[in-house]
Amino acid sequence: MPFWMPQRAKRARMNFNGRYIRVKESEFEIIRDVLAPLSSGAPGAFSLTDDVALVDQGPIVVTKDMMIAGVHFLETDPLDIVARKLIRVNLSDLAAKGAKPIGYFLGCAWPKKTTLGEIERFAKGLEEDQRLYRCSLLGGDTTAHGAAKAPLTLSATFLGVPPRQGVLKRKGAIVGDDLYVSGTIGDAGLGLLALKDGAQFSRKDKKTLIERYHLPEPRLALGSAIAGLATAGLDVSDGLLADAGHLARMSDVRLLIEAARIPLSAAARDWCHRQSNLNRASARLAGLGDDYEILFSAPPSMRRSVEMAARASRTSVTRIGSVTRGDGVALISETGDEILVKRTGYDHFIR
Repeated sequence: MPFWMPQRAKRARMNFNGRYIRVKESEFEIIRDVLAPLSSGAPGAFSLTDDVALVDQGPIVVTKDMMIAGVHFLETDPLDIVARKLIRVNLSDLAAKGAKPIGYFLGCAWPKKTTLGEIERFAKGLEEDQRLYRCSLLGGDTTAHGAAKAPLTLSATFLGVPPRQGVLKRKGAIVGDDLYVSGTIGDAGLGLLALKDGAQFSRKDKKTLIERYHLPEPRLALGSAIAGLATAGLDVSDGLLADAGHLARMSDVRLLIEAARIPLSAAARDWCHRQSNLNRASARLAGLGDDYEILFSAPPSMRRSVEMAARASRTSVTRIGSVTRGDGVALISETGDEILVKRTGYDHFIR
C-alpha cells in the first residue's frame, strides 16, 4: 500500500511557533515533497509512486519493531529523536544477526491534531539516521487516528543482507561457552528514570544517560565482526536478564551471569554505590530495558578472536559469564551466591 496522507492535511494547521499555516499540498504532494526524498537511495522504491518496492538482494533478513507514544517513548520527546530511535531499535535486531541494512518500510498512525511541521520534523530525523547508517525508505503507509487522544503509533520493517557465515540465532549456545555483552548495561533505563521519576544524577551524568535512552547505538560493526565466531546471540532490548532468558530457553542451557562483571558506565556505577544494597542494585540494572547491546555466546577457544572483533569494530565487549547445563538464568554475586531477582526485564503485558 502506498503512503497516504489524510485529507485533513489540506486544512489549516499550527506550526511550531504557534501560528496557523495553510497546507496547500494534497496527500500525494506531501508524499512527494516530505517522504519520497527519503527513498532516493533505493531505485526499487520508485520514489514512493507505486504500491510495491522491488528489492533484488538474494537472501534477506527481515525484522519489525513498533513504537507507541507513552510506551516506547515519552509524548514530549522531540519527533526527530523519536524517528532516529525507531530506526536504531530496528537496526539493533539486524546487528545482533550480523546483517547489513538495506532499507525499510514505515507505518505511521498520527494523532488527530498532528501538524505538517511535526511530520516534517519526524522526516528530518529519519533522513539524518538514513545517512548515518546507509539505508533508505522503501515504502509504507501513513494515516491518522480518529480518536482525539490516540497516541502516535509507529512501525518499521527493516530488510538486511545476512552475513556469508549465516544468521546468528538465539539457538546455538553450547555448554562450556563464554557469555559476552557489548557496551554498558542499564544506562538507558536510568535515563528514563531521570526523565520520569526524577532520579538524582549530576548534570553531566543525567545528560549522558538520557542520550542513551533517546538514541541507542546499534552495534552493526560488531555484529558483522562476530559472525562465524559466536554460537548464539540477540540484542538486549527488554533487559539483560530477560533477554538472556530467551537465549537460554532457545538453546536449552543455563546461563550464569556474574554481577560484578556486568559492564557499567561511570554514571551507572555511581548510582549503584549510592543504593542501600549493591546486589539488589545490580539486579535492577540488569532488568532495565532499552540497552540495545548484543548478548552472545562463543567457545573459550574464540576468546582471542572475540577480542580482535571488538577491537576491529571499535566496540567494547565484556565476558560476563558462562553457559552450563540446566535451564534459566542465574545472577551470581561476588561471594558466589545467586542474587534474588524480582524483575528480569520489561514485558508489554505485565505492568
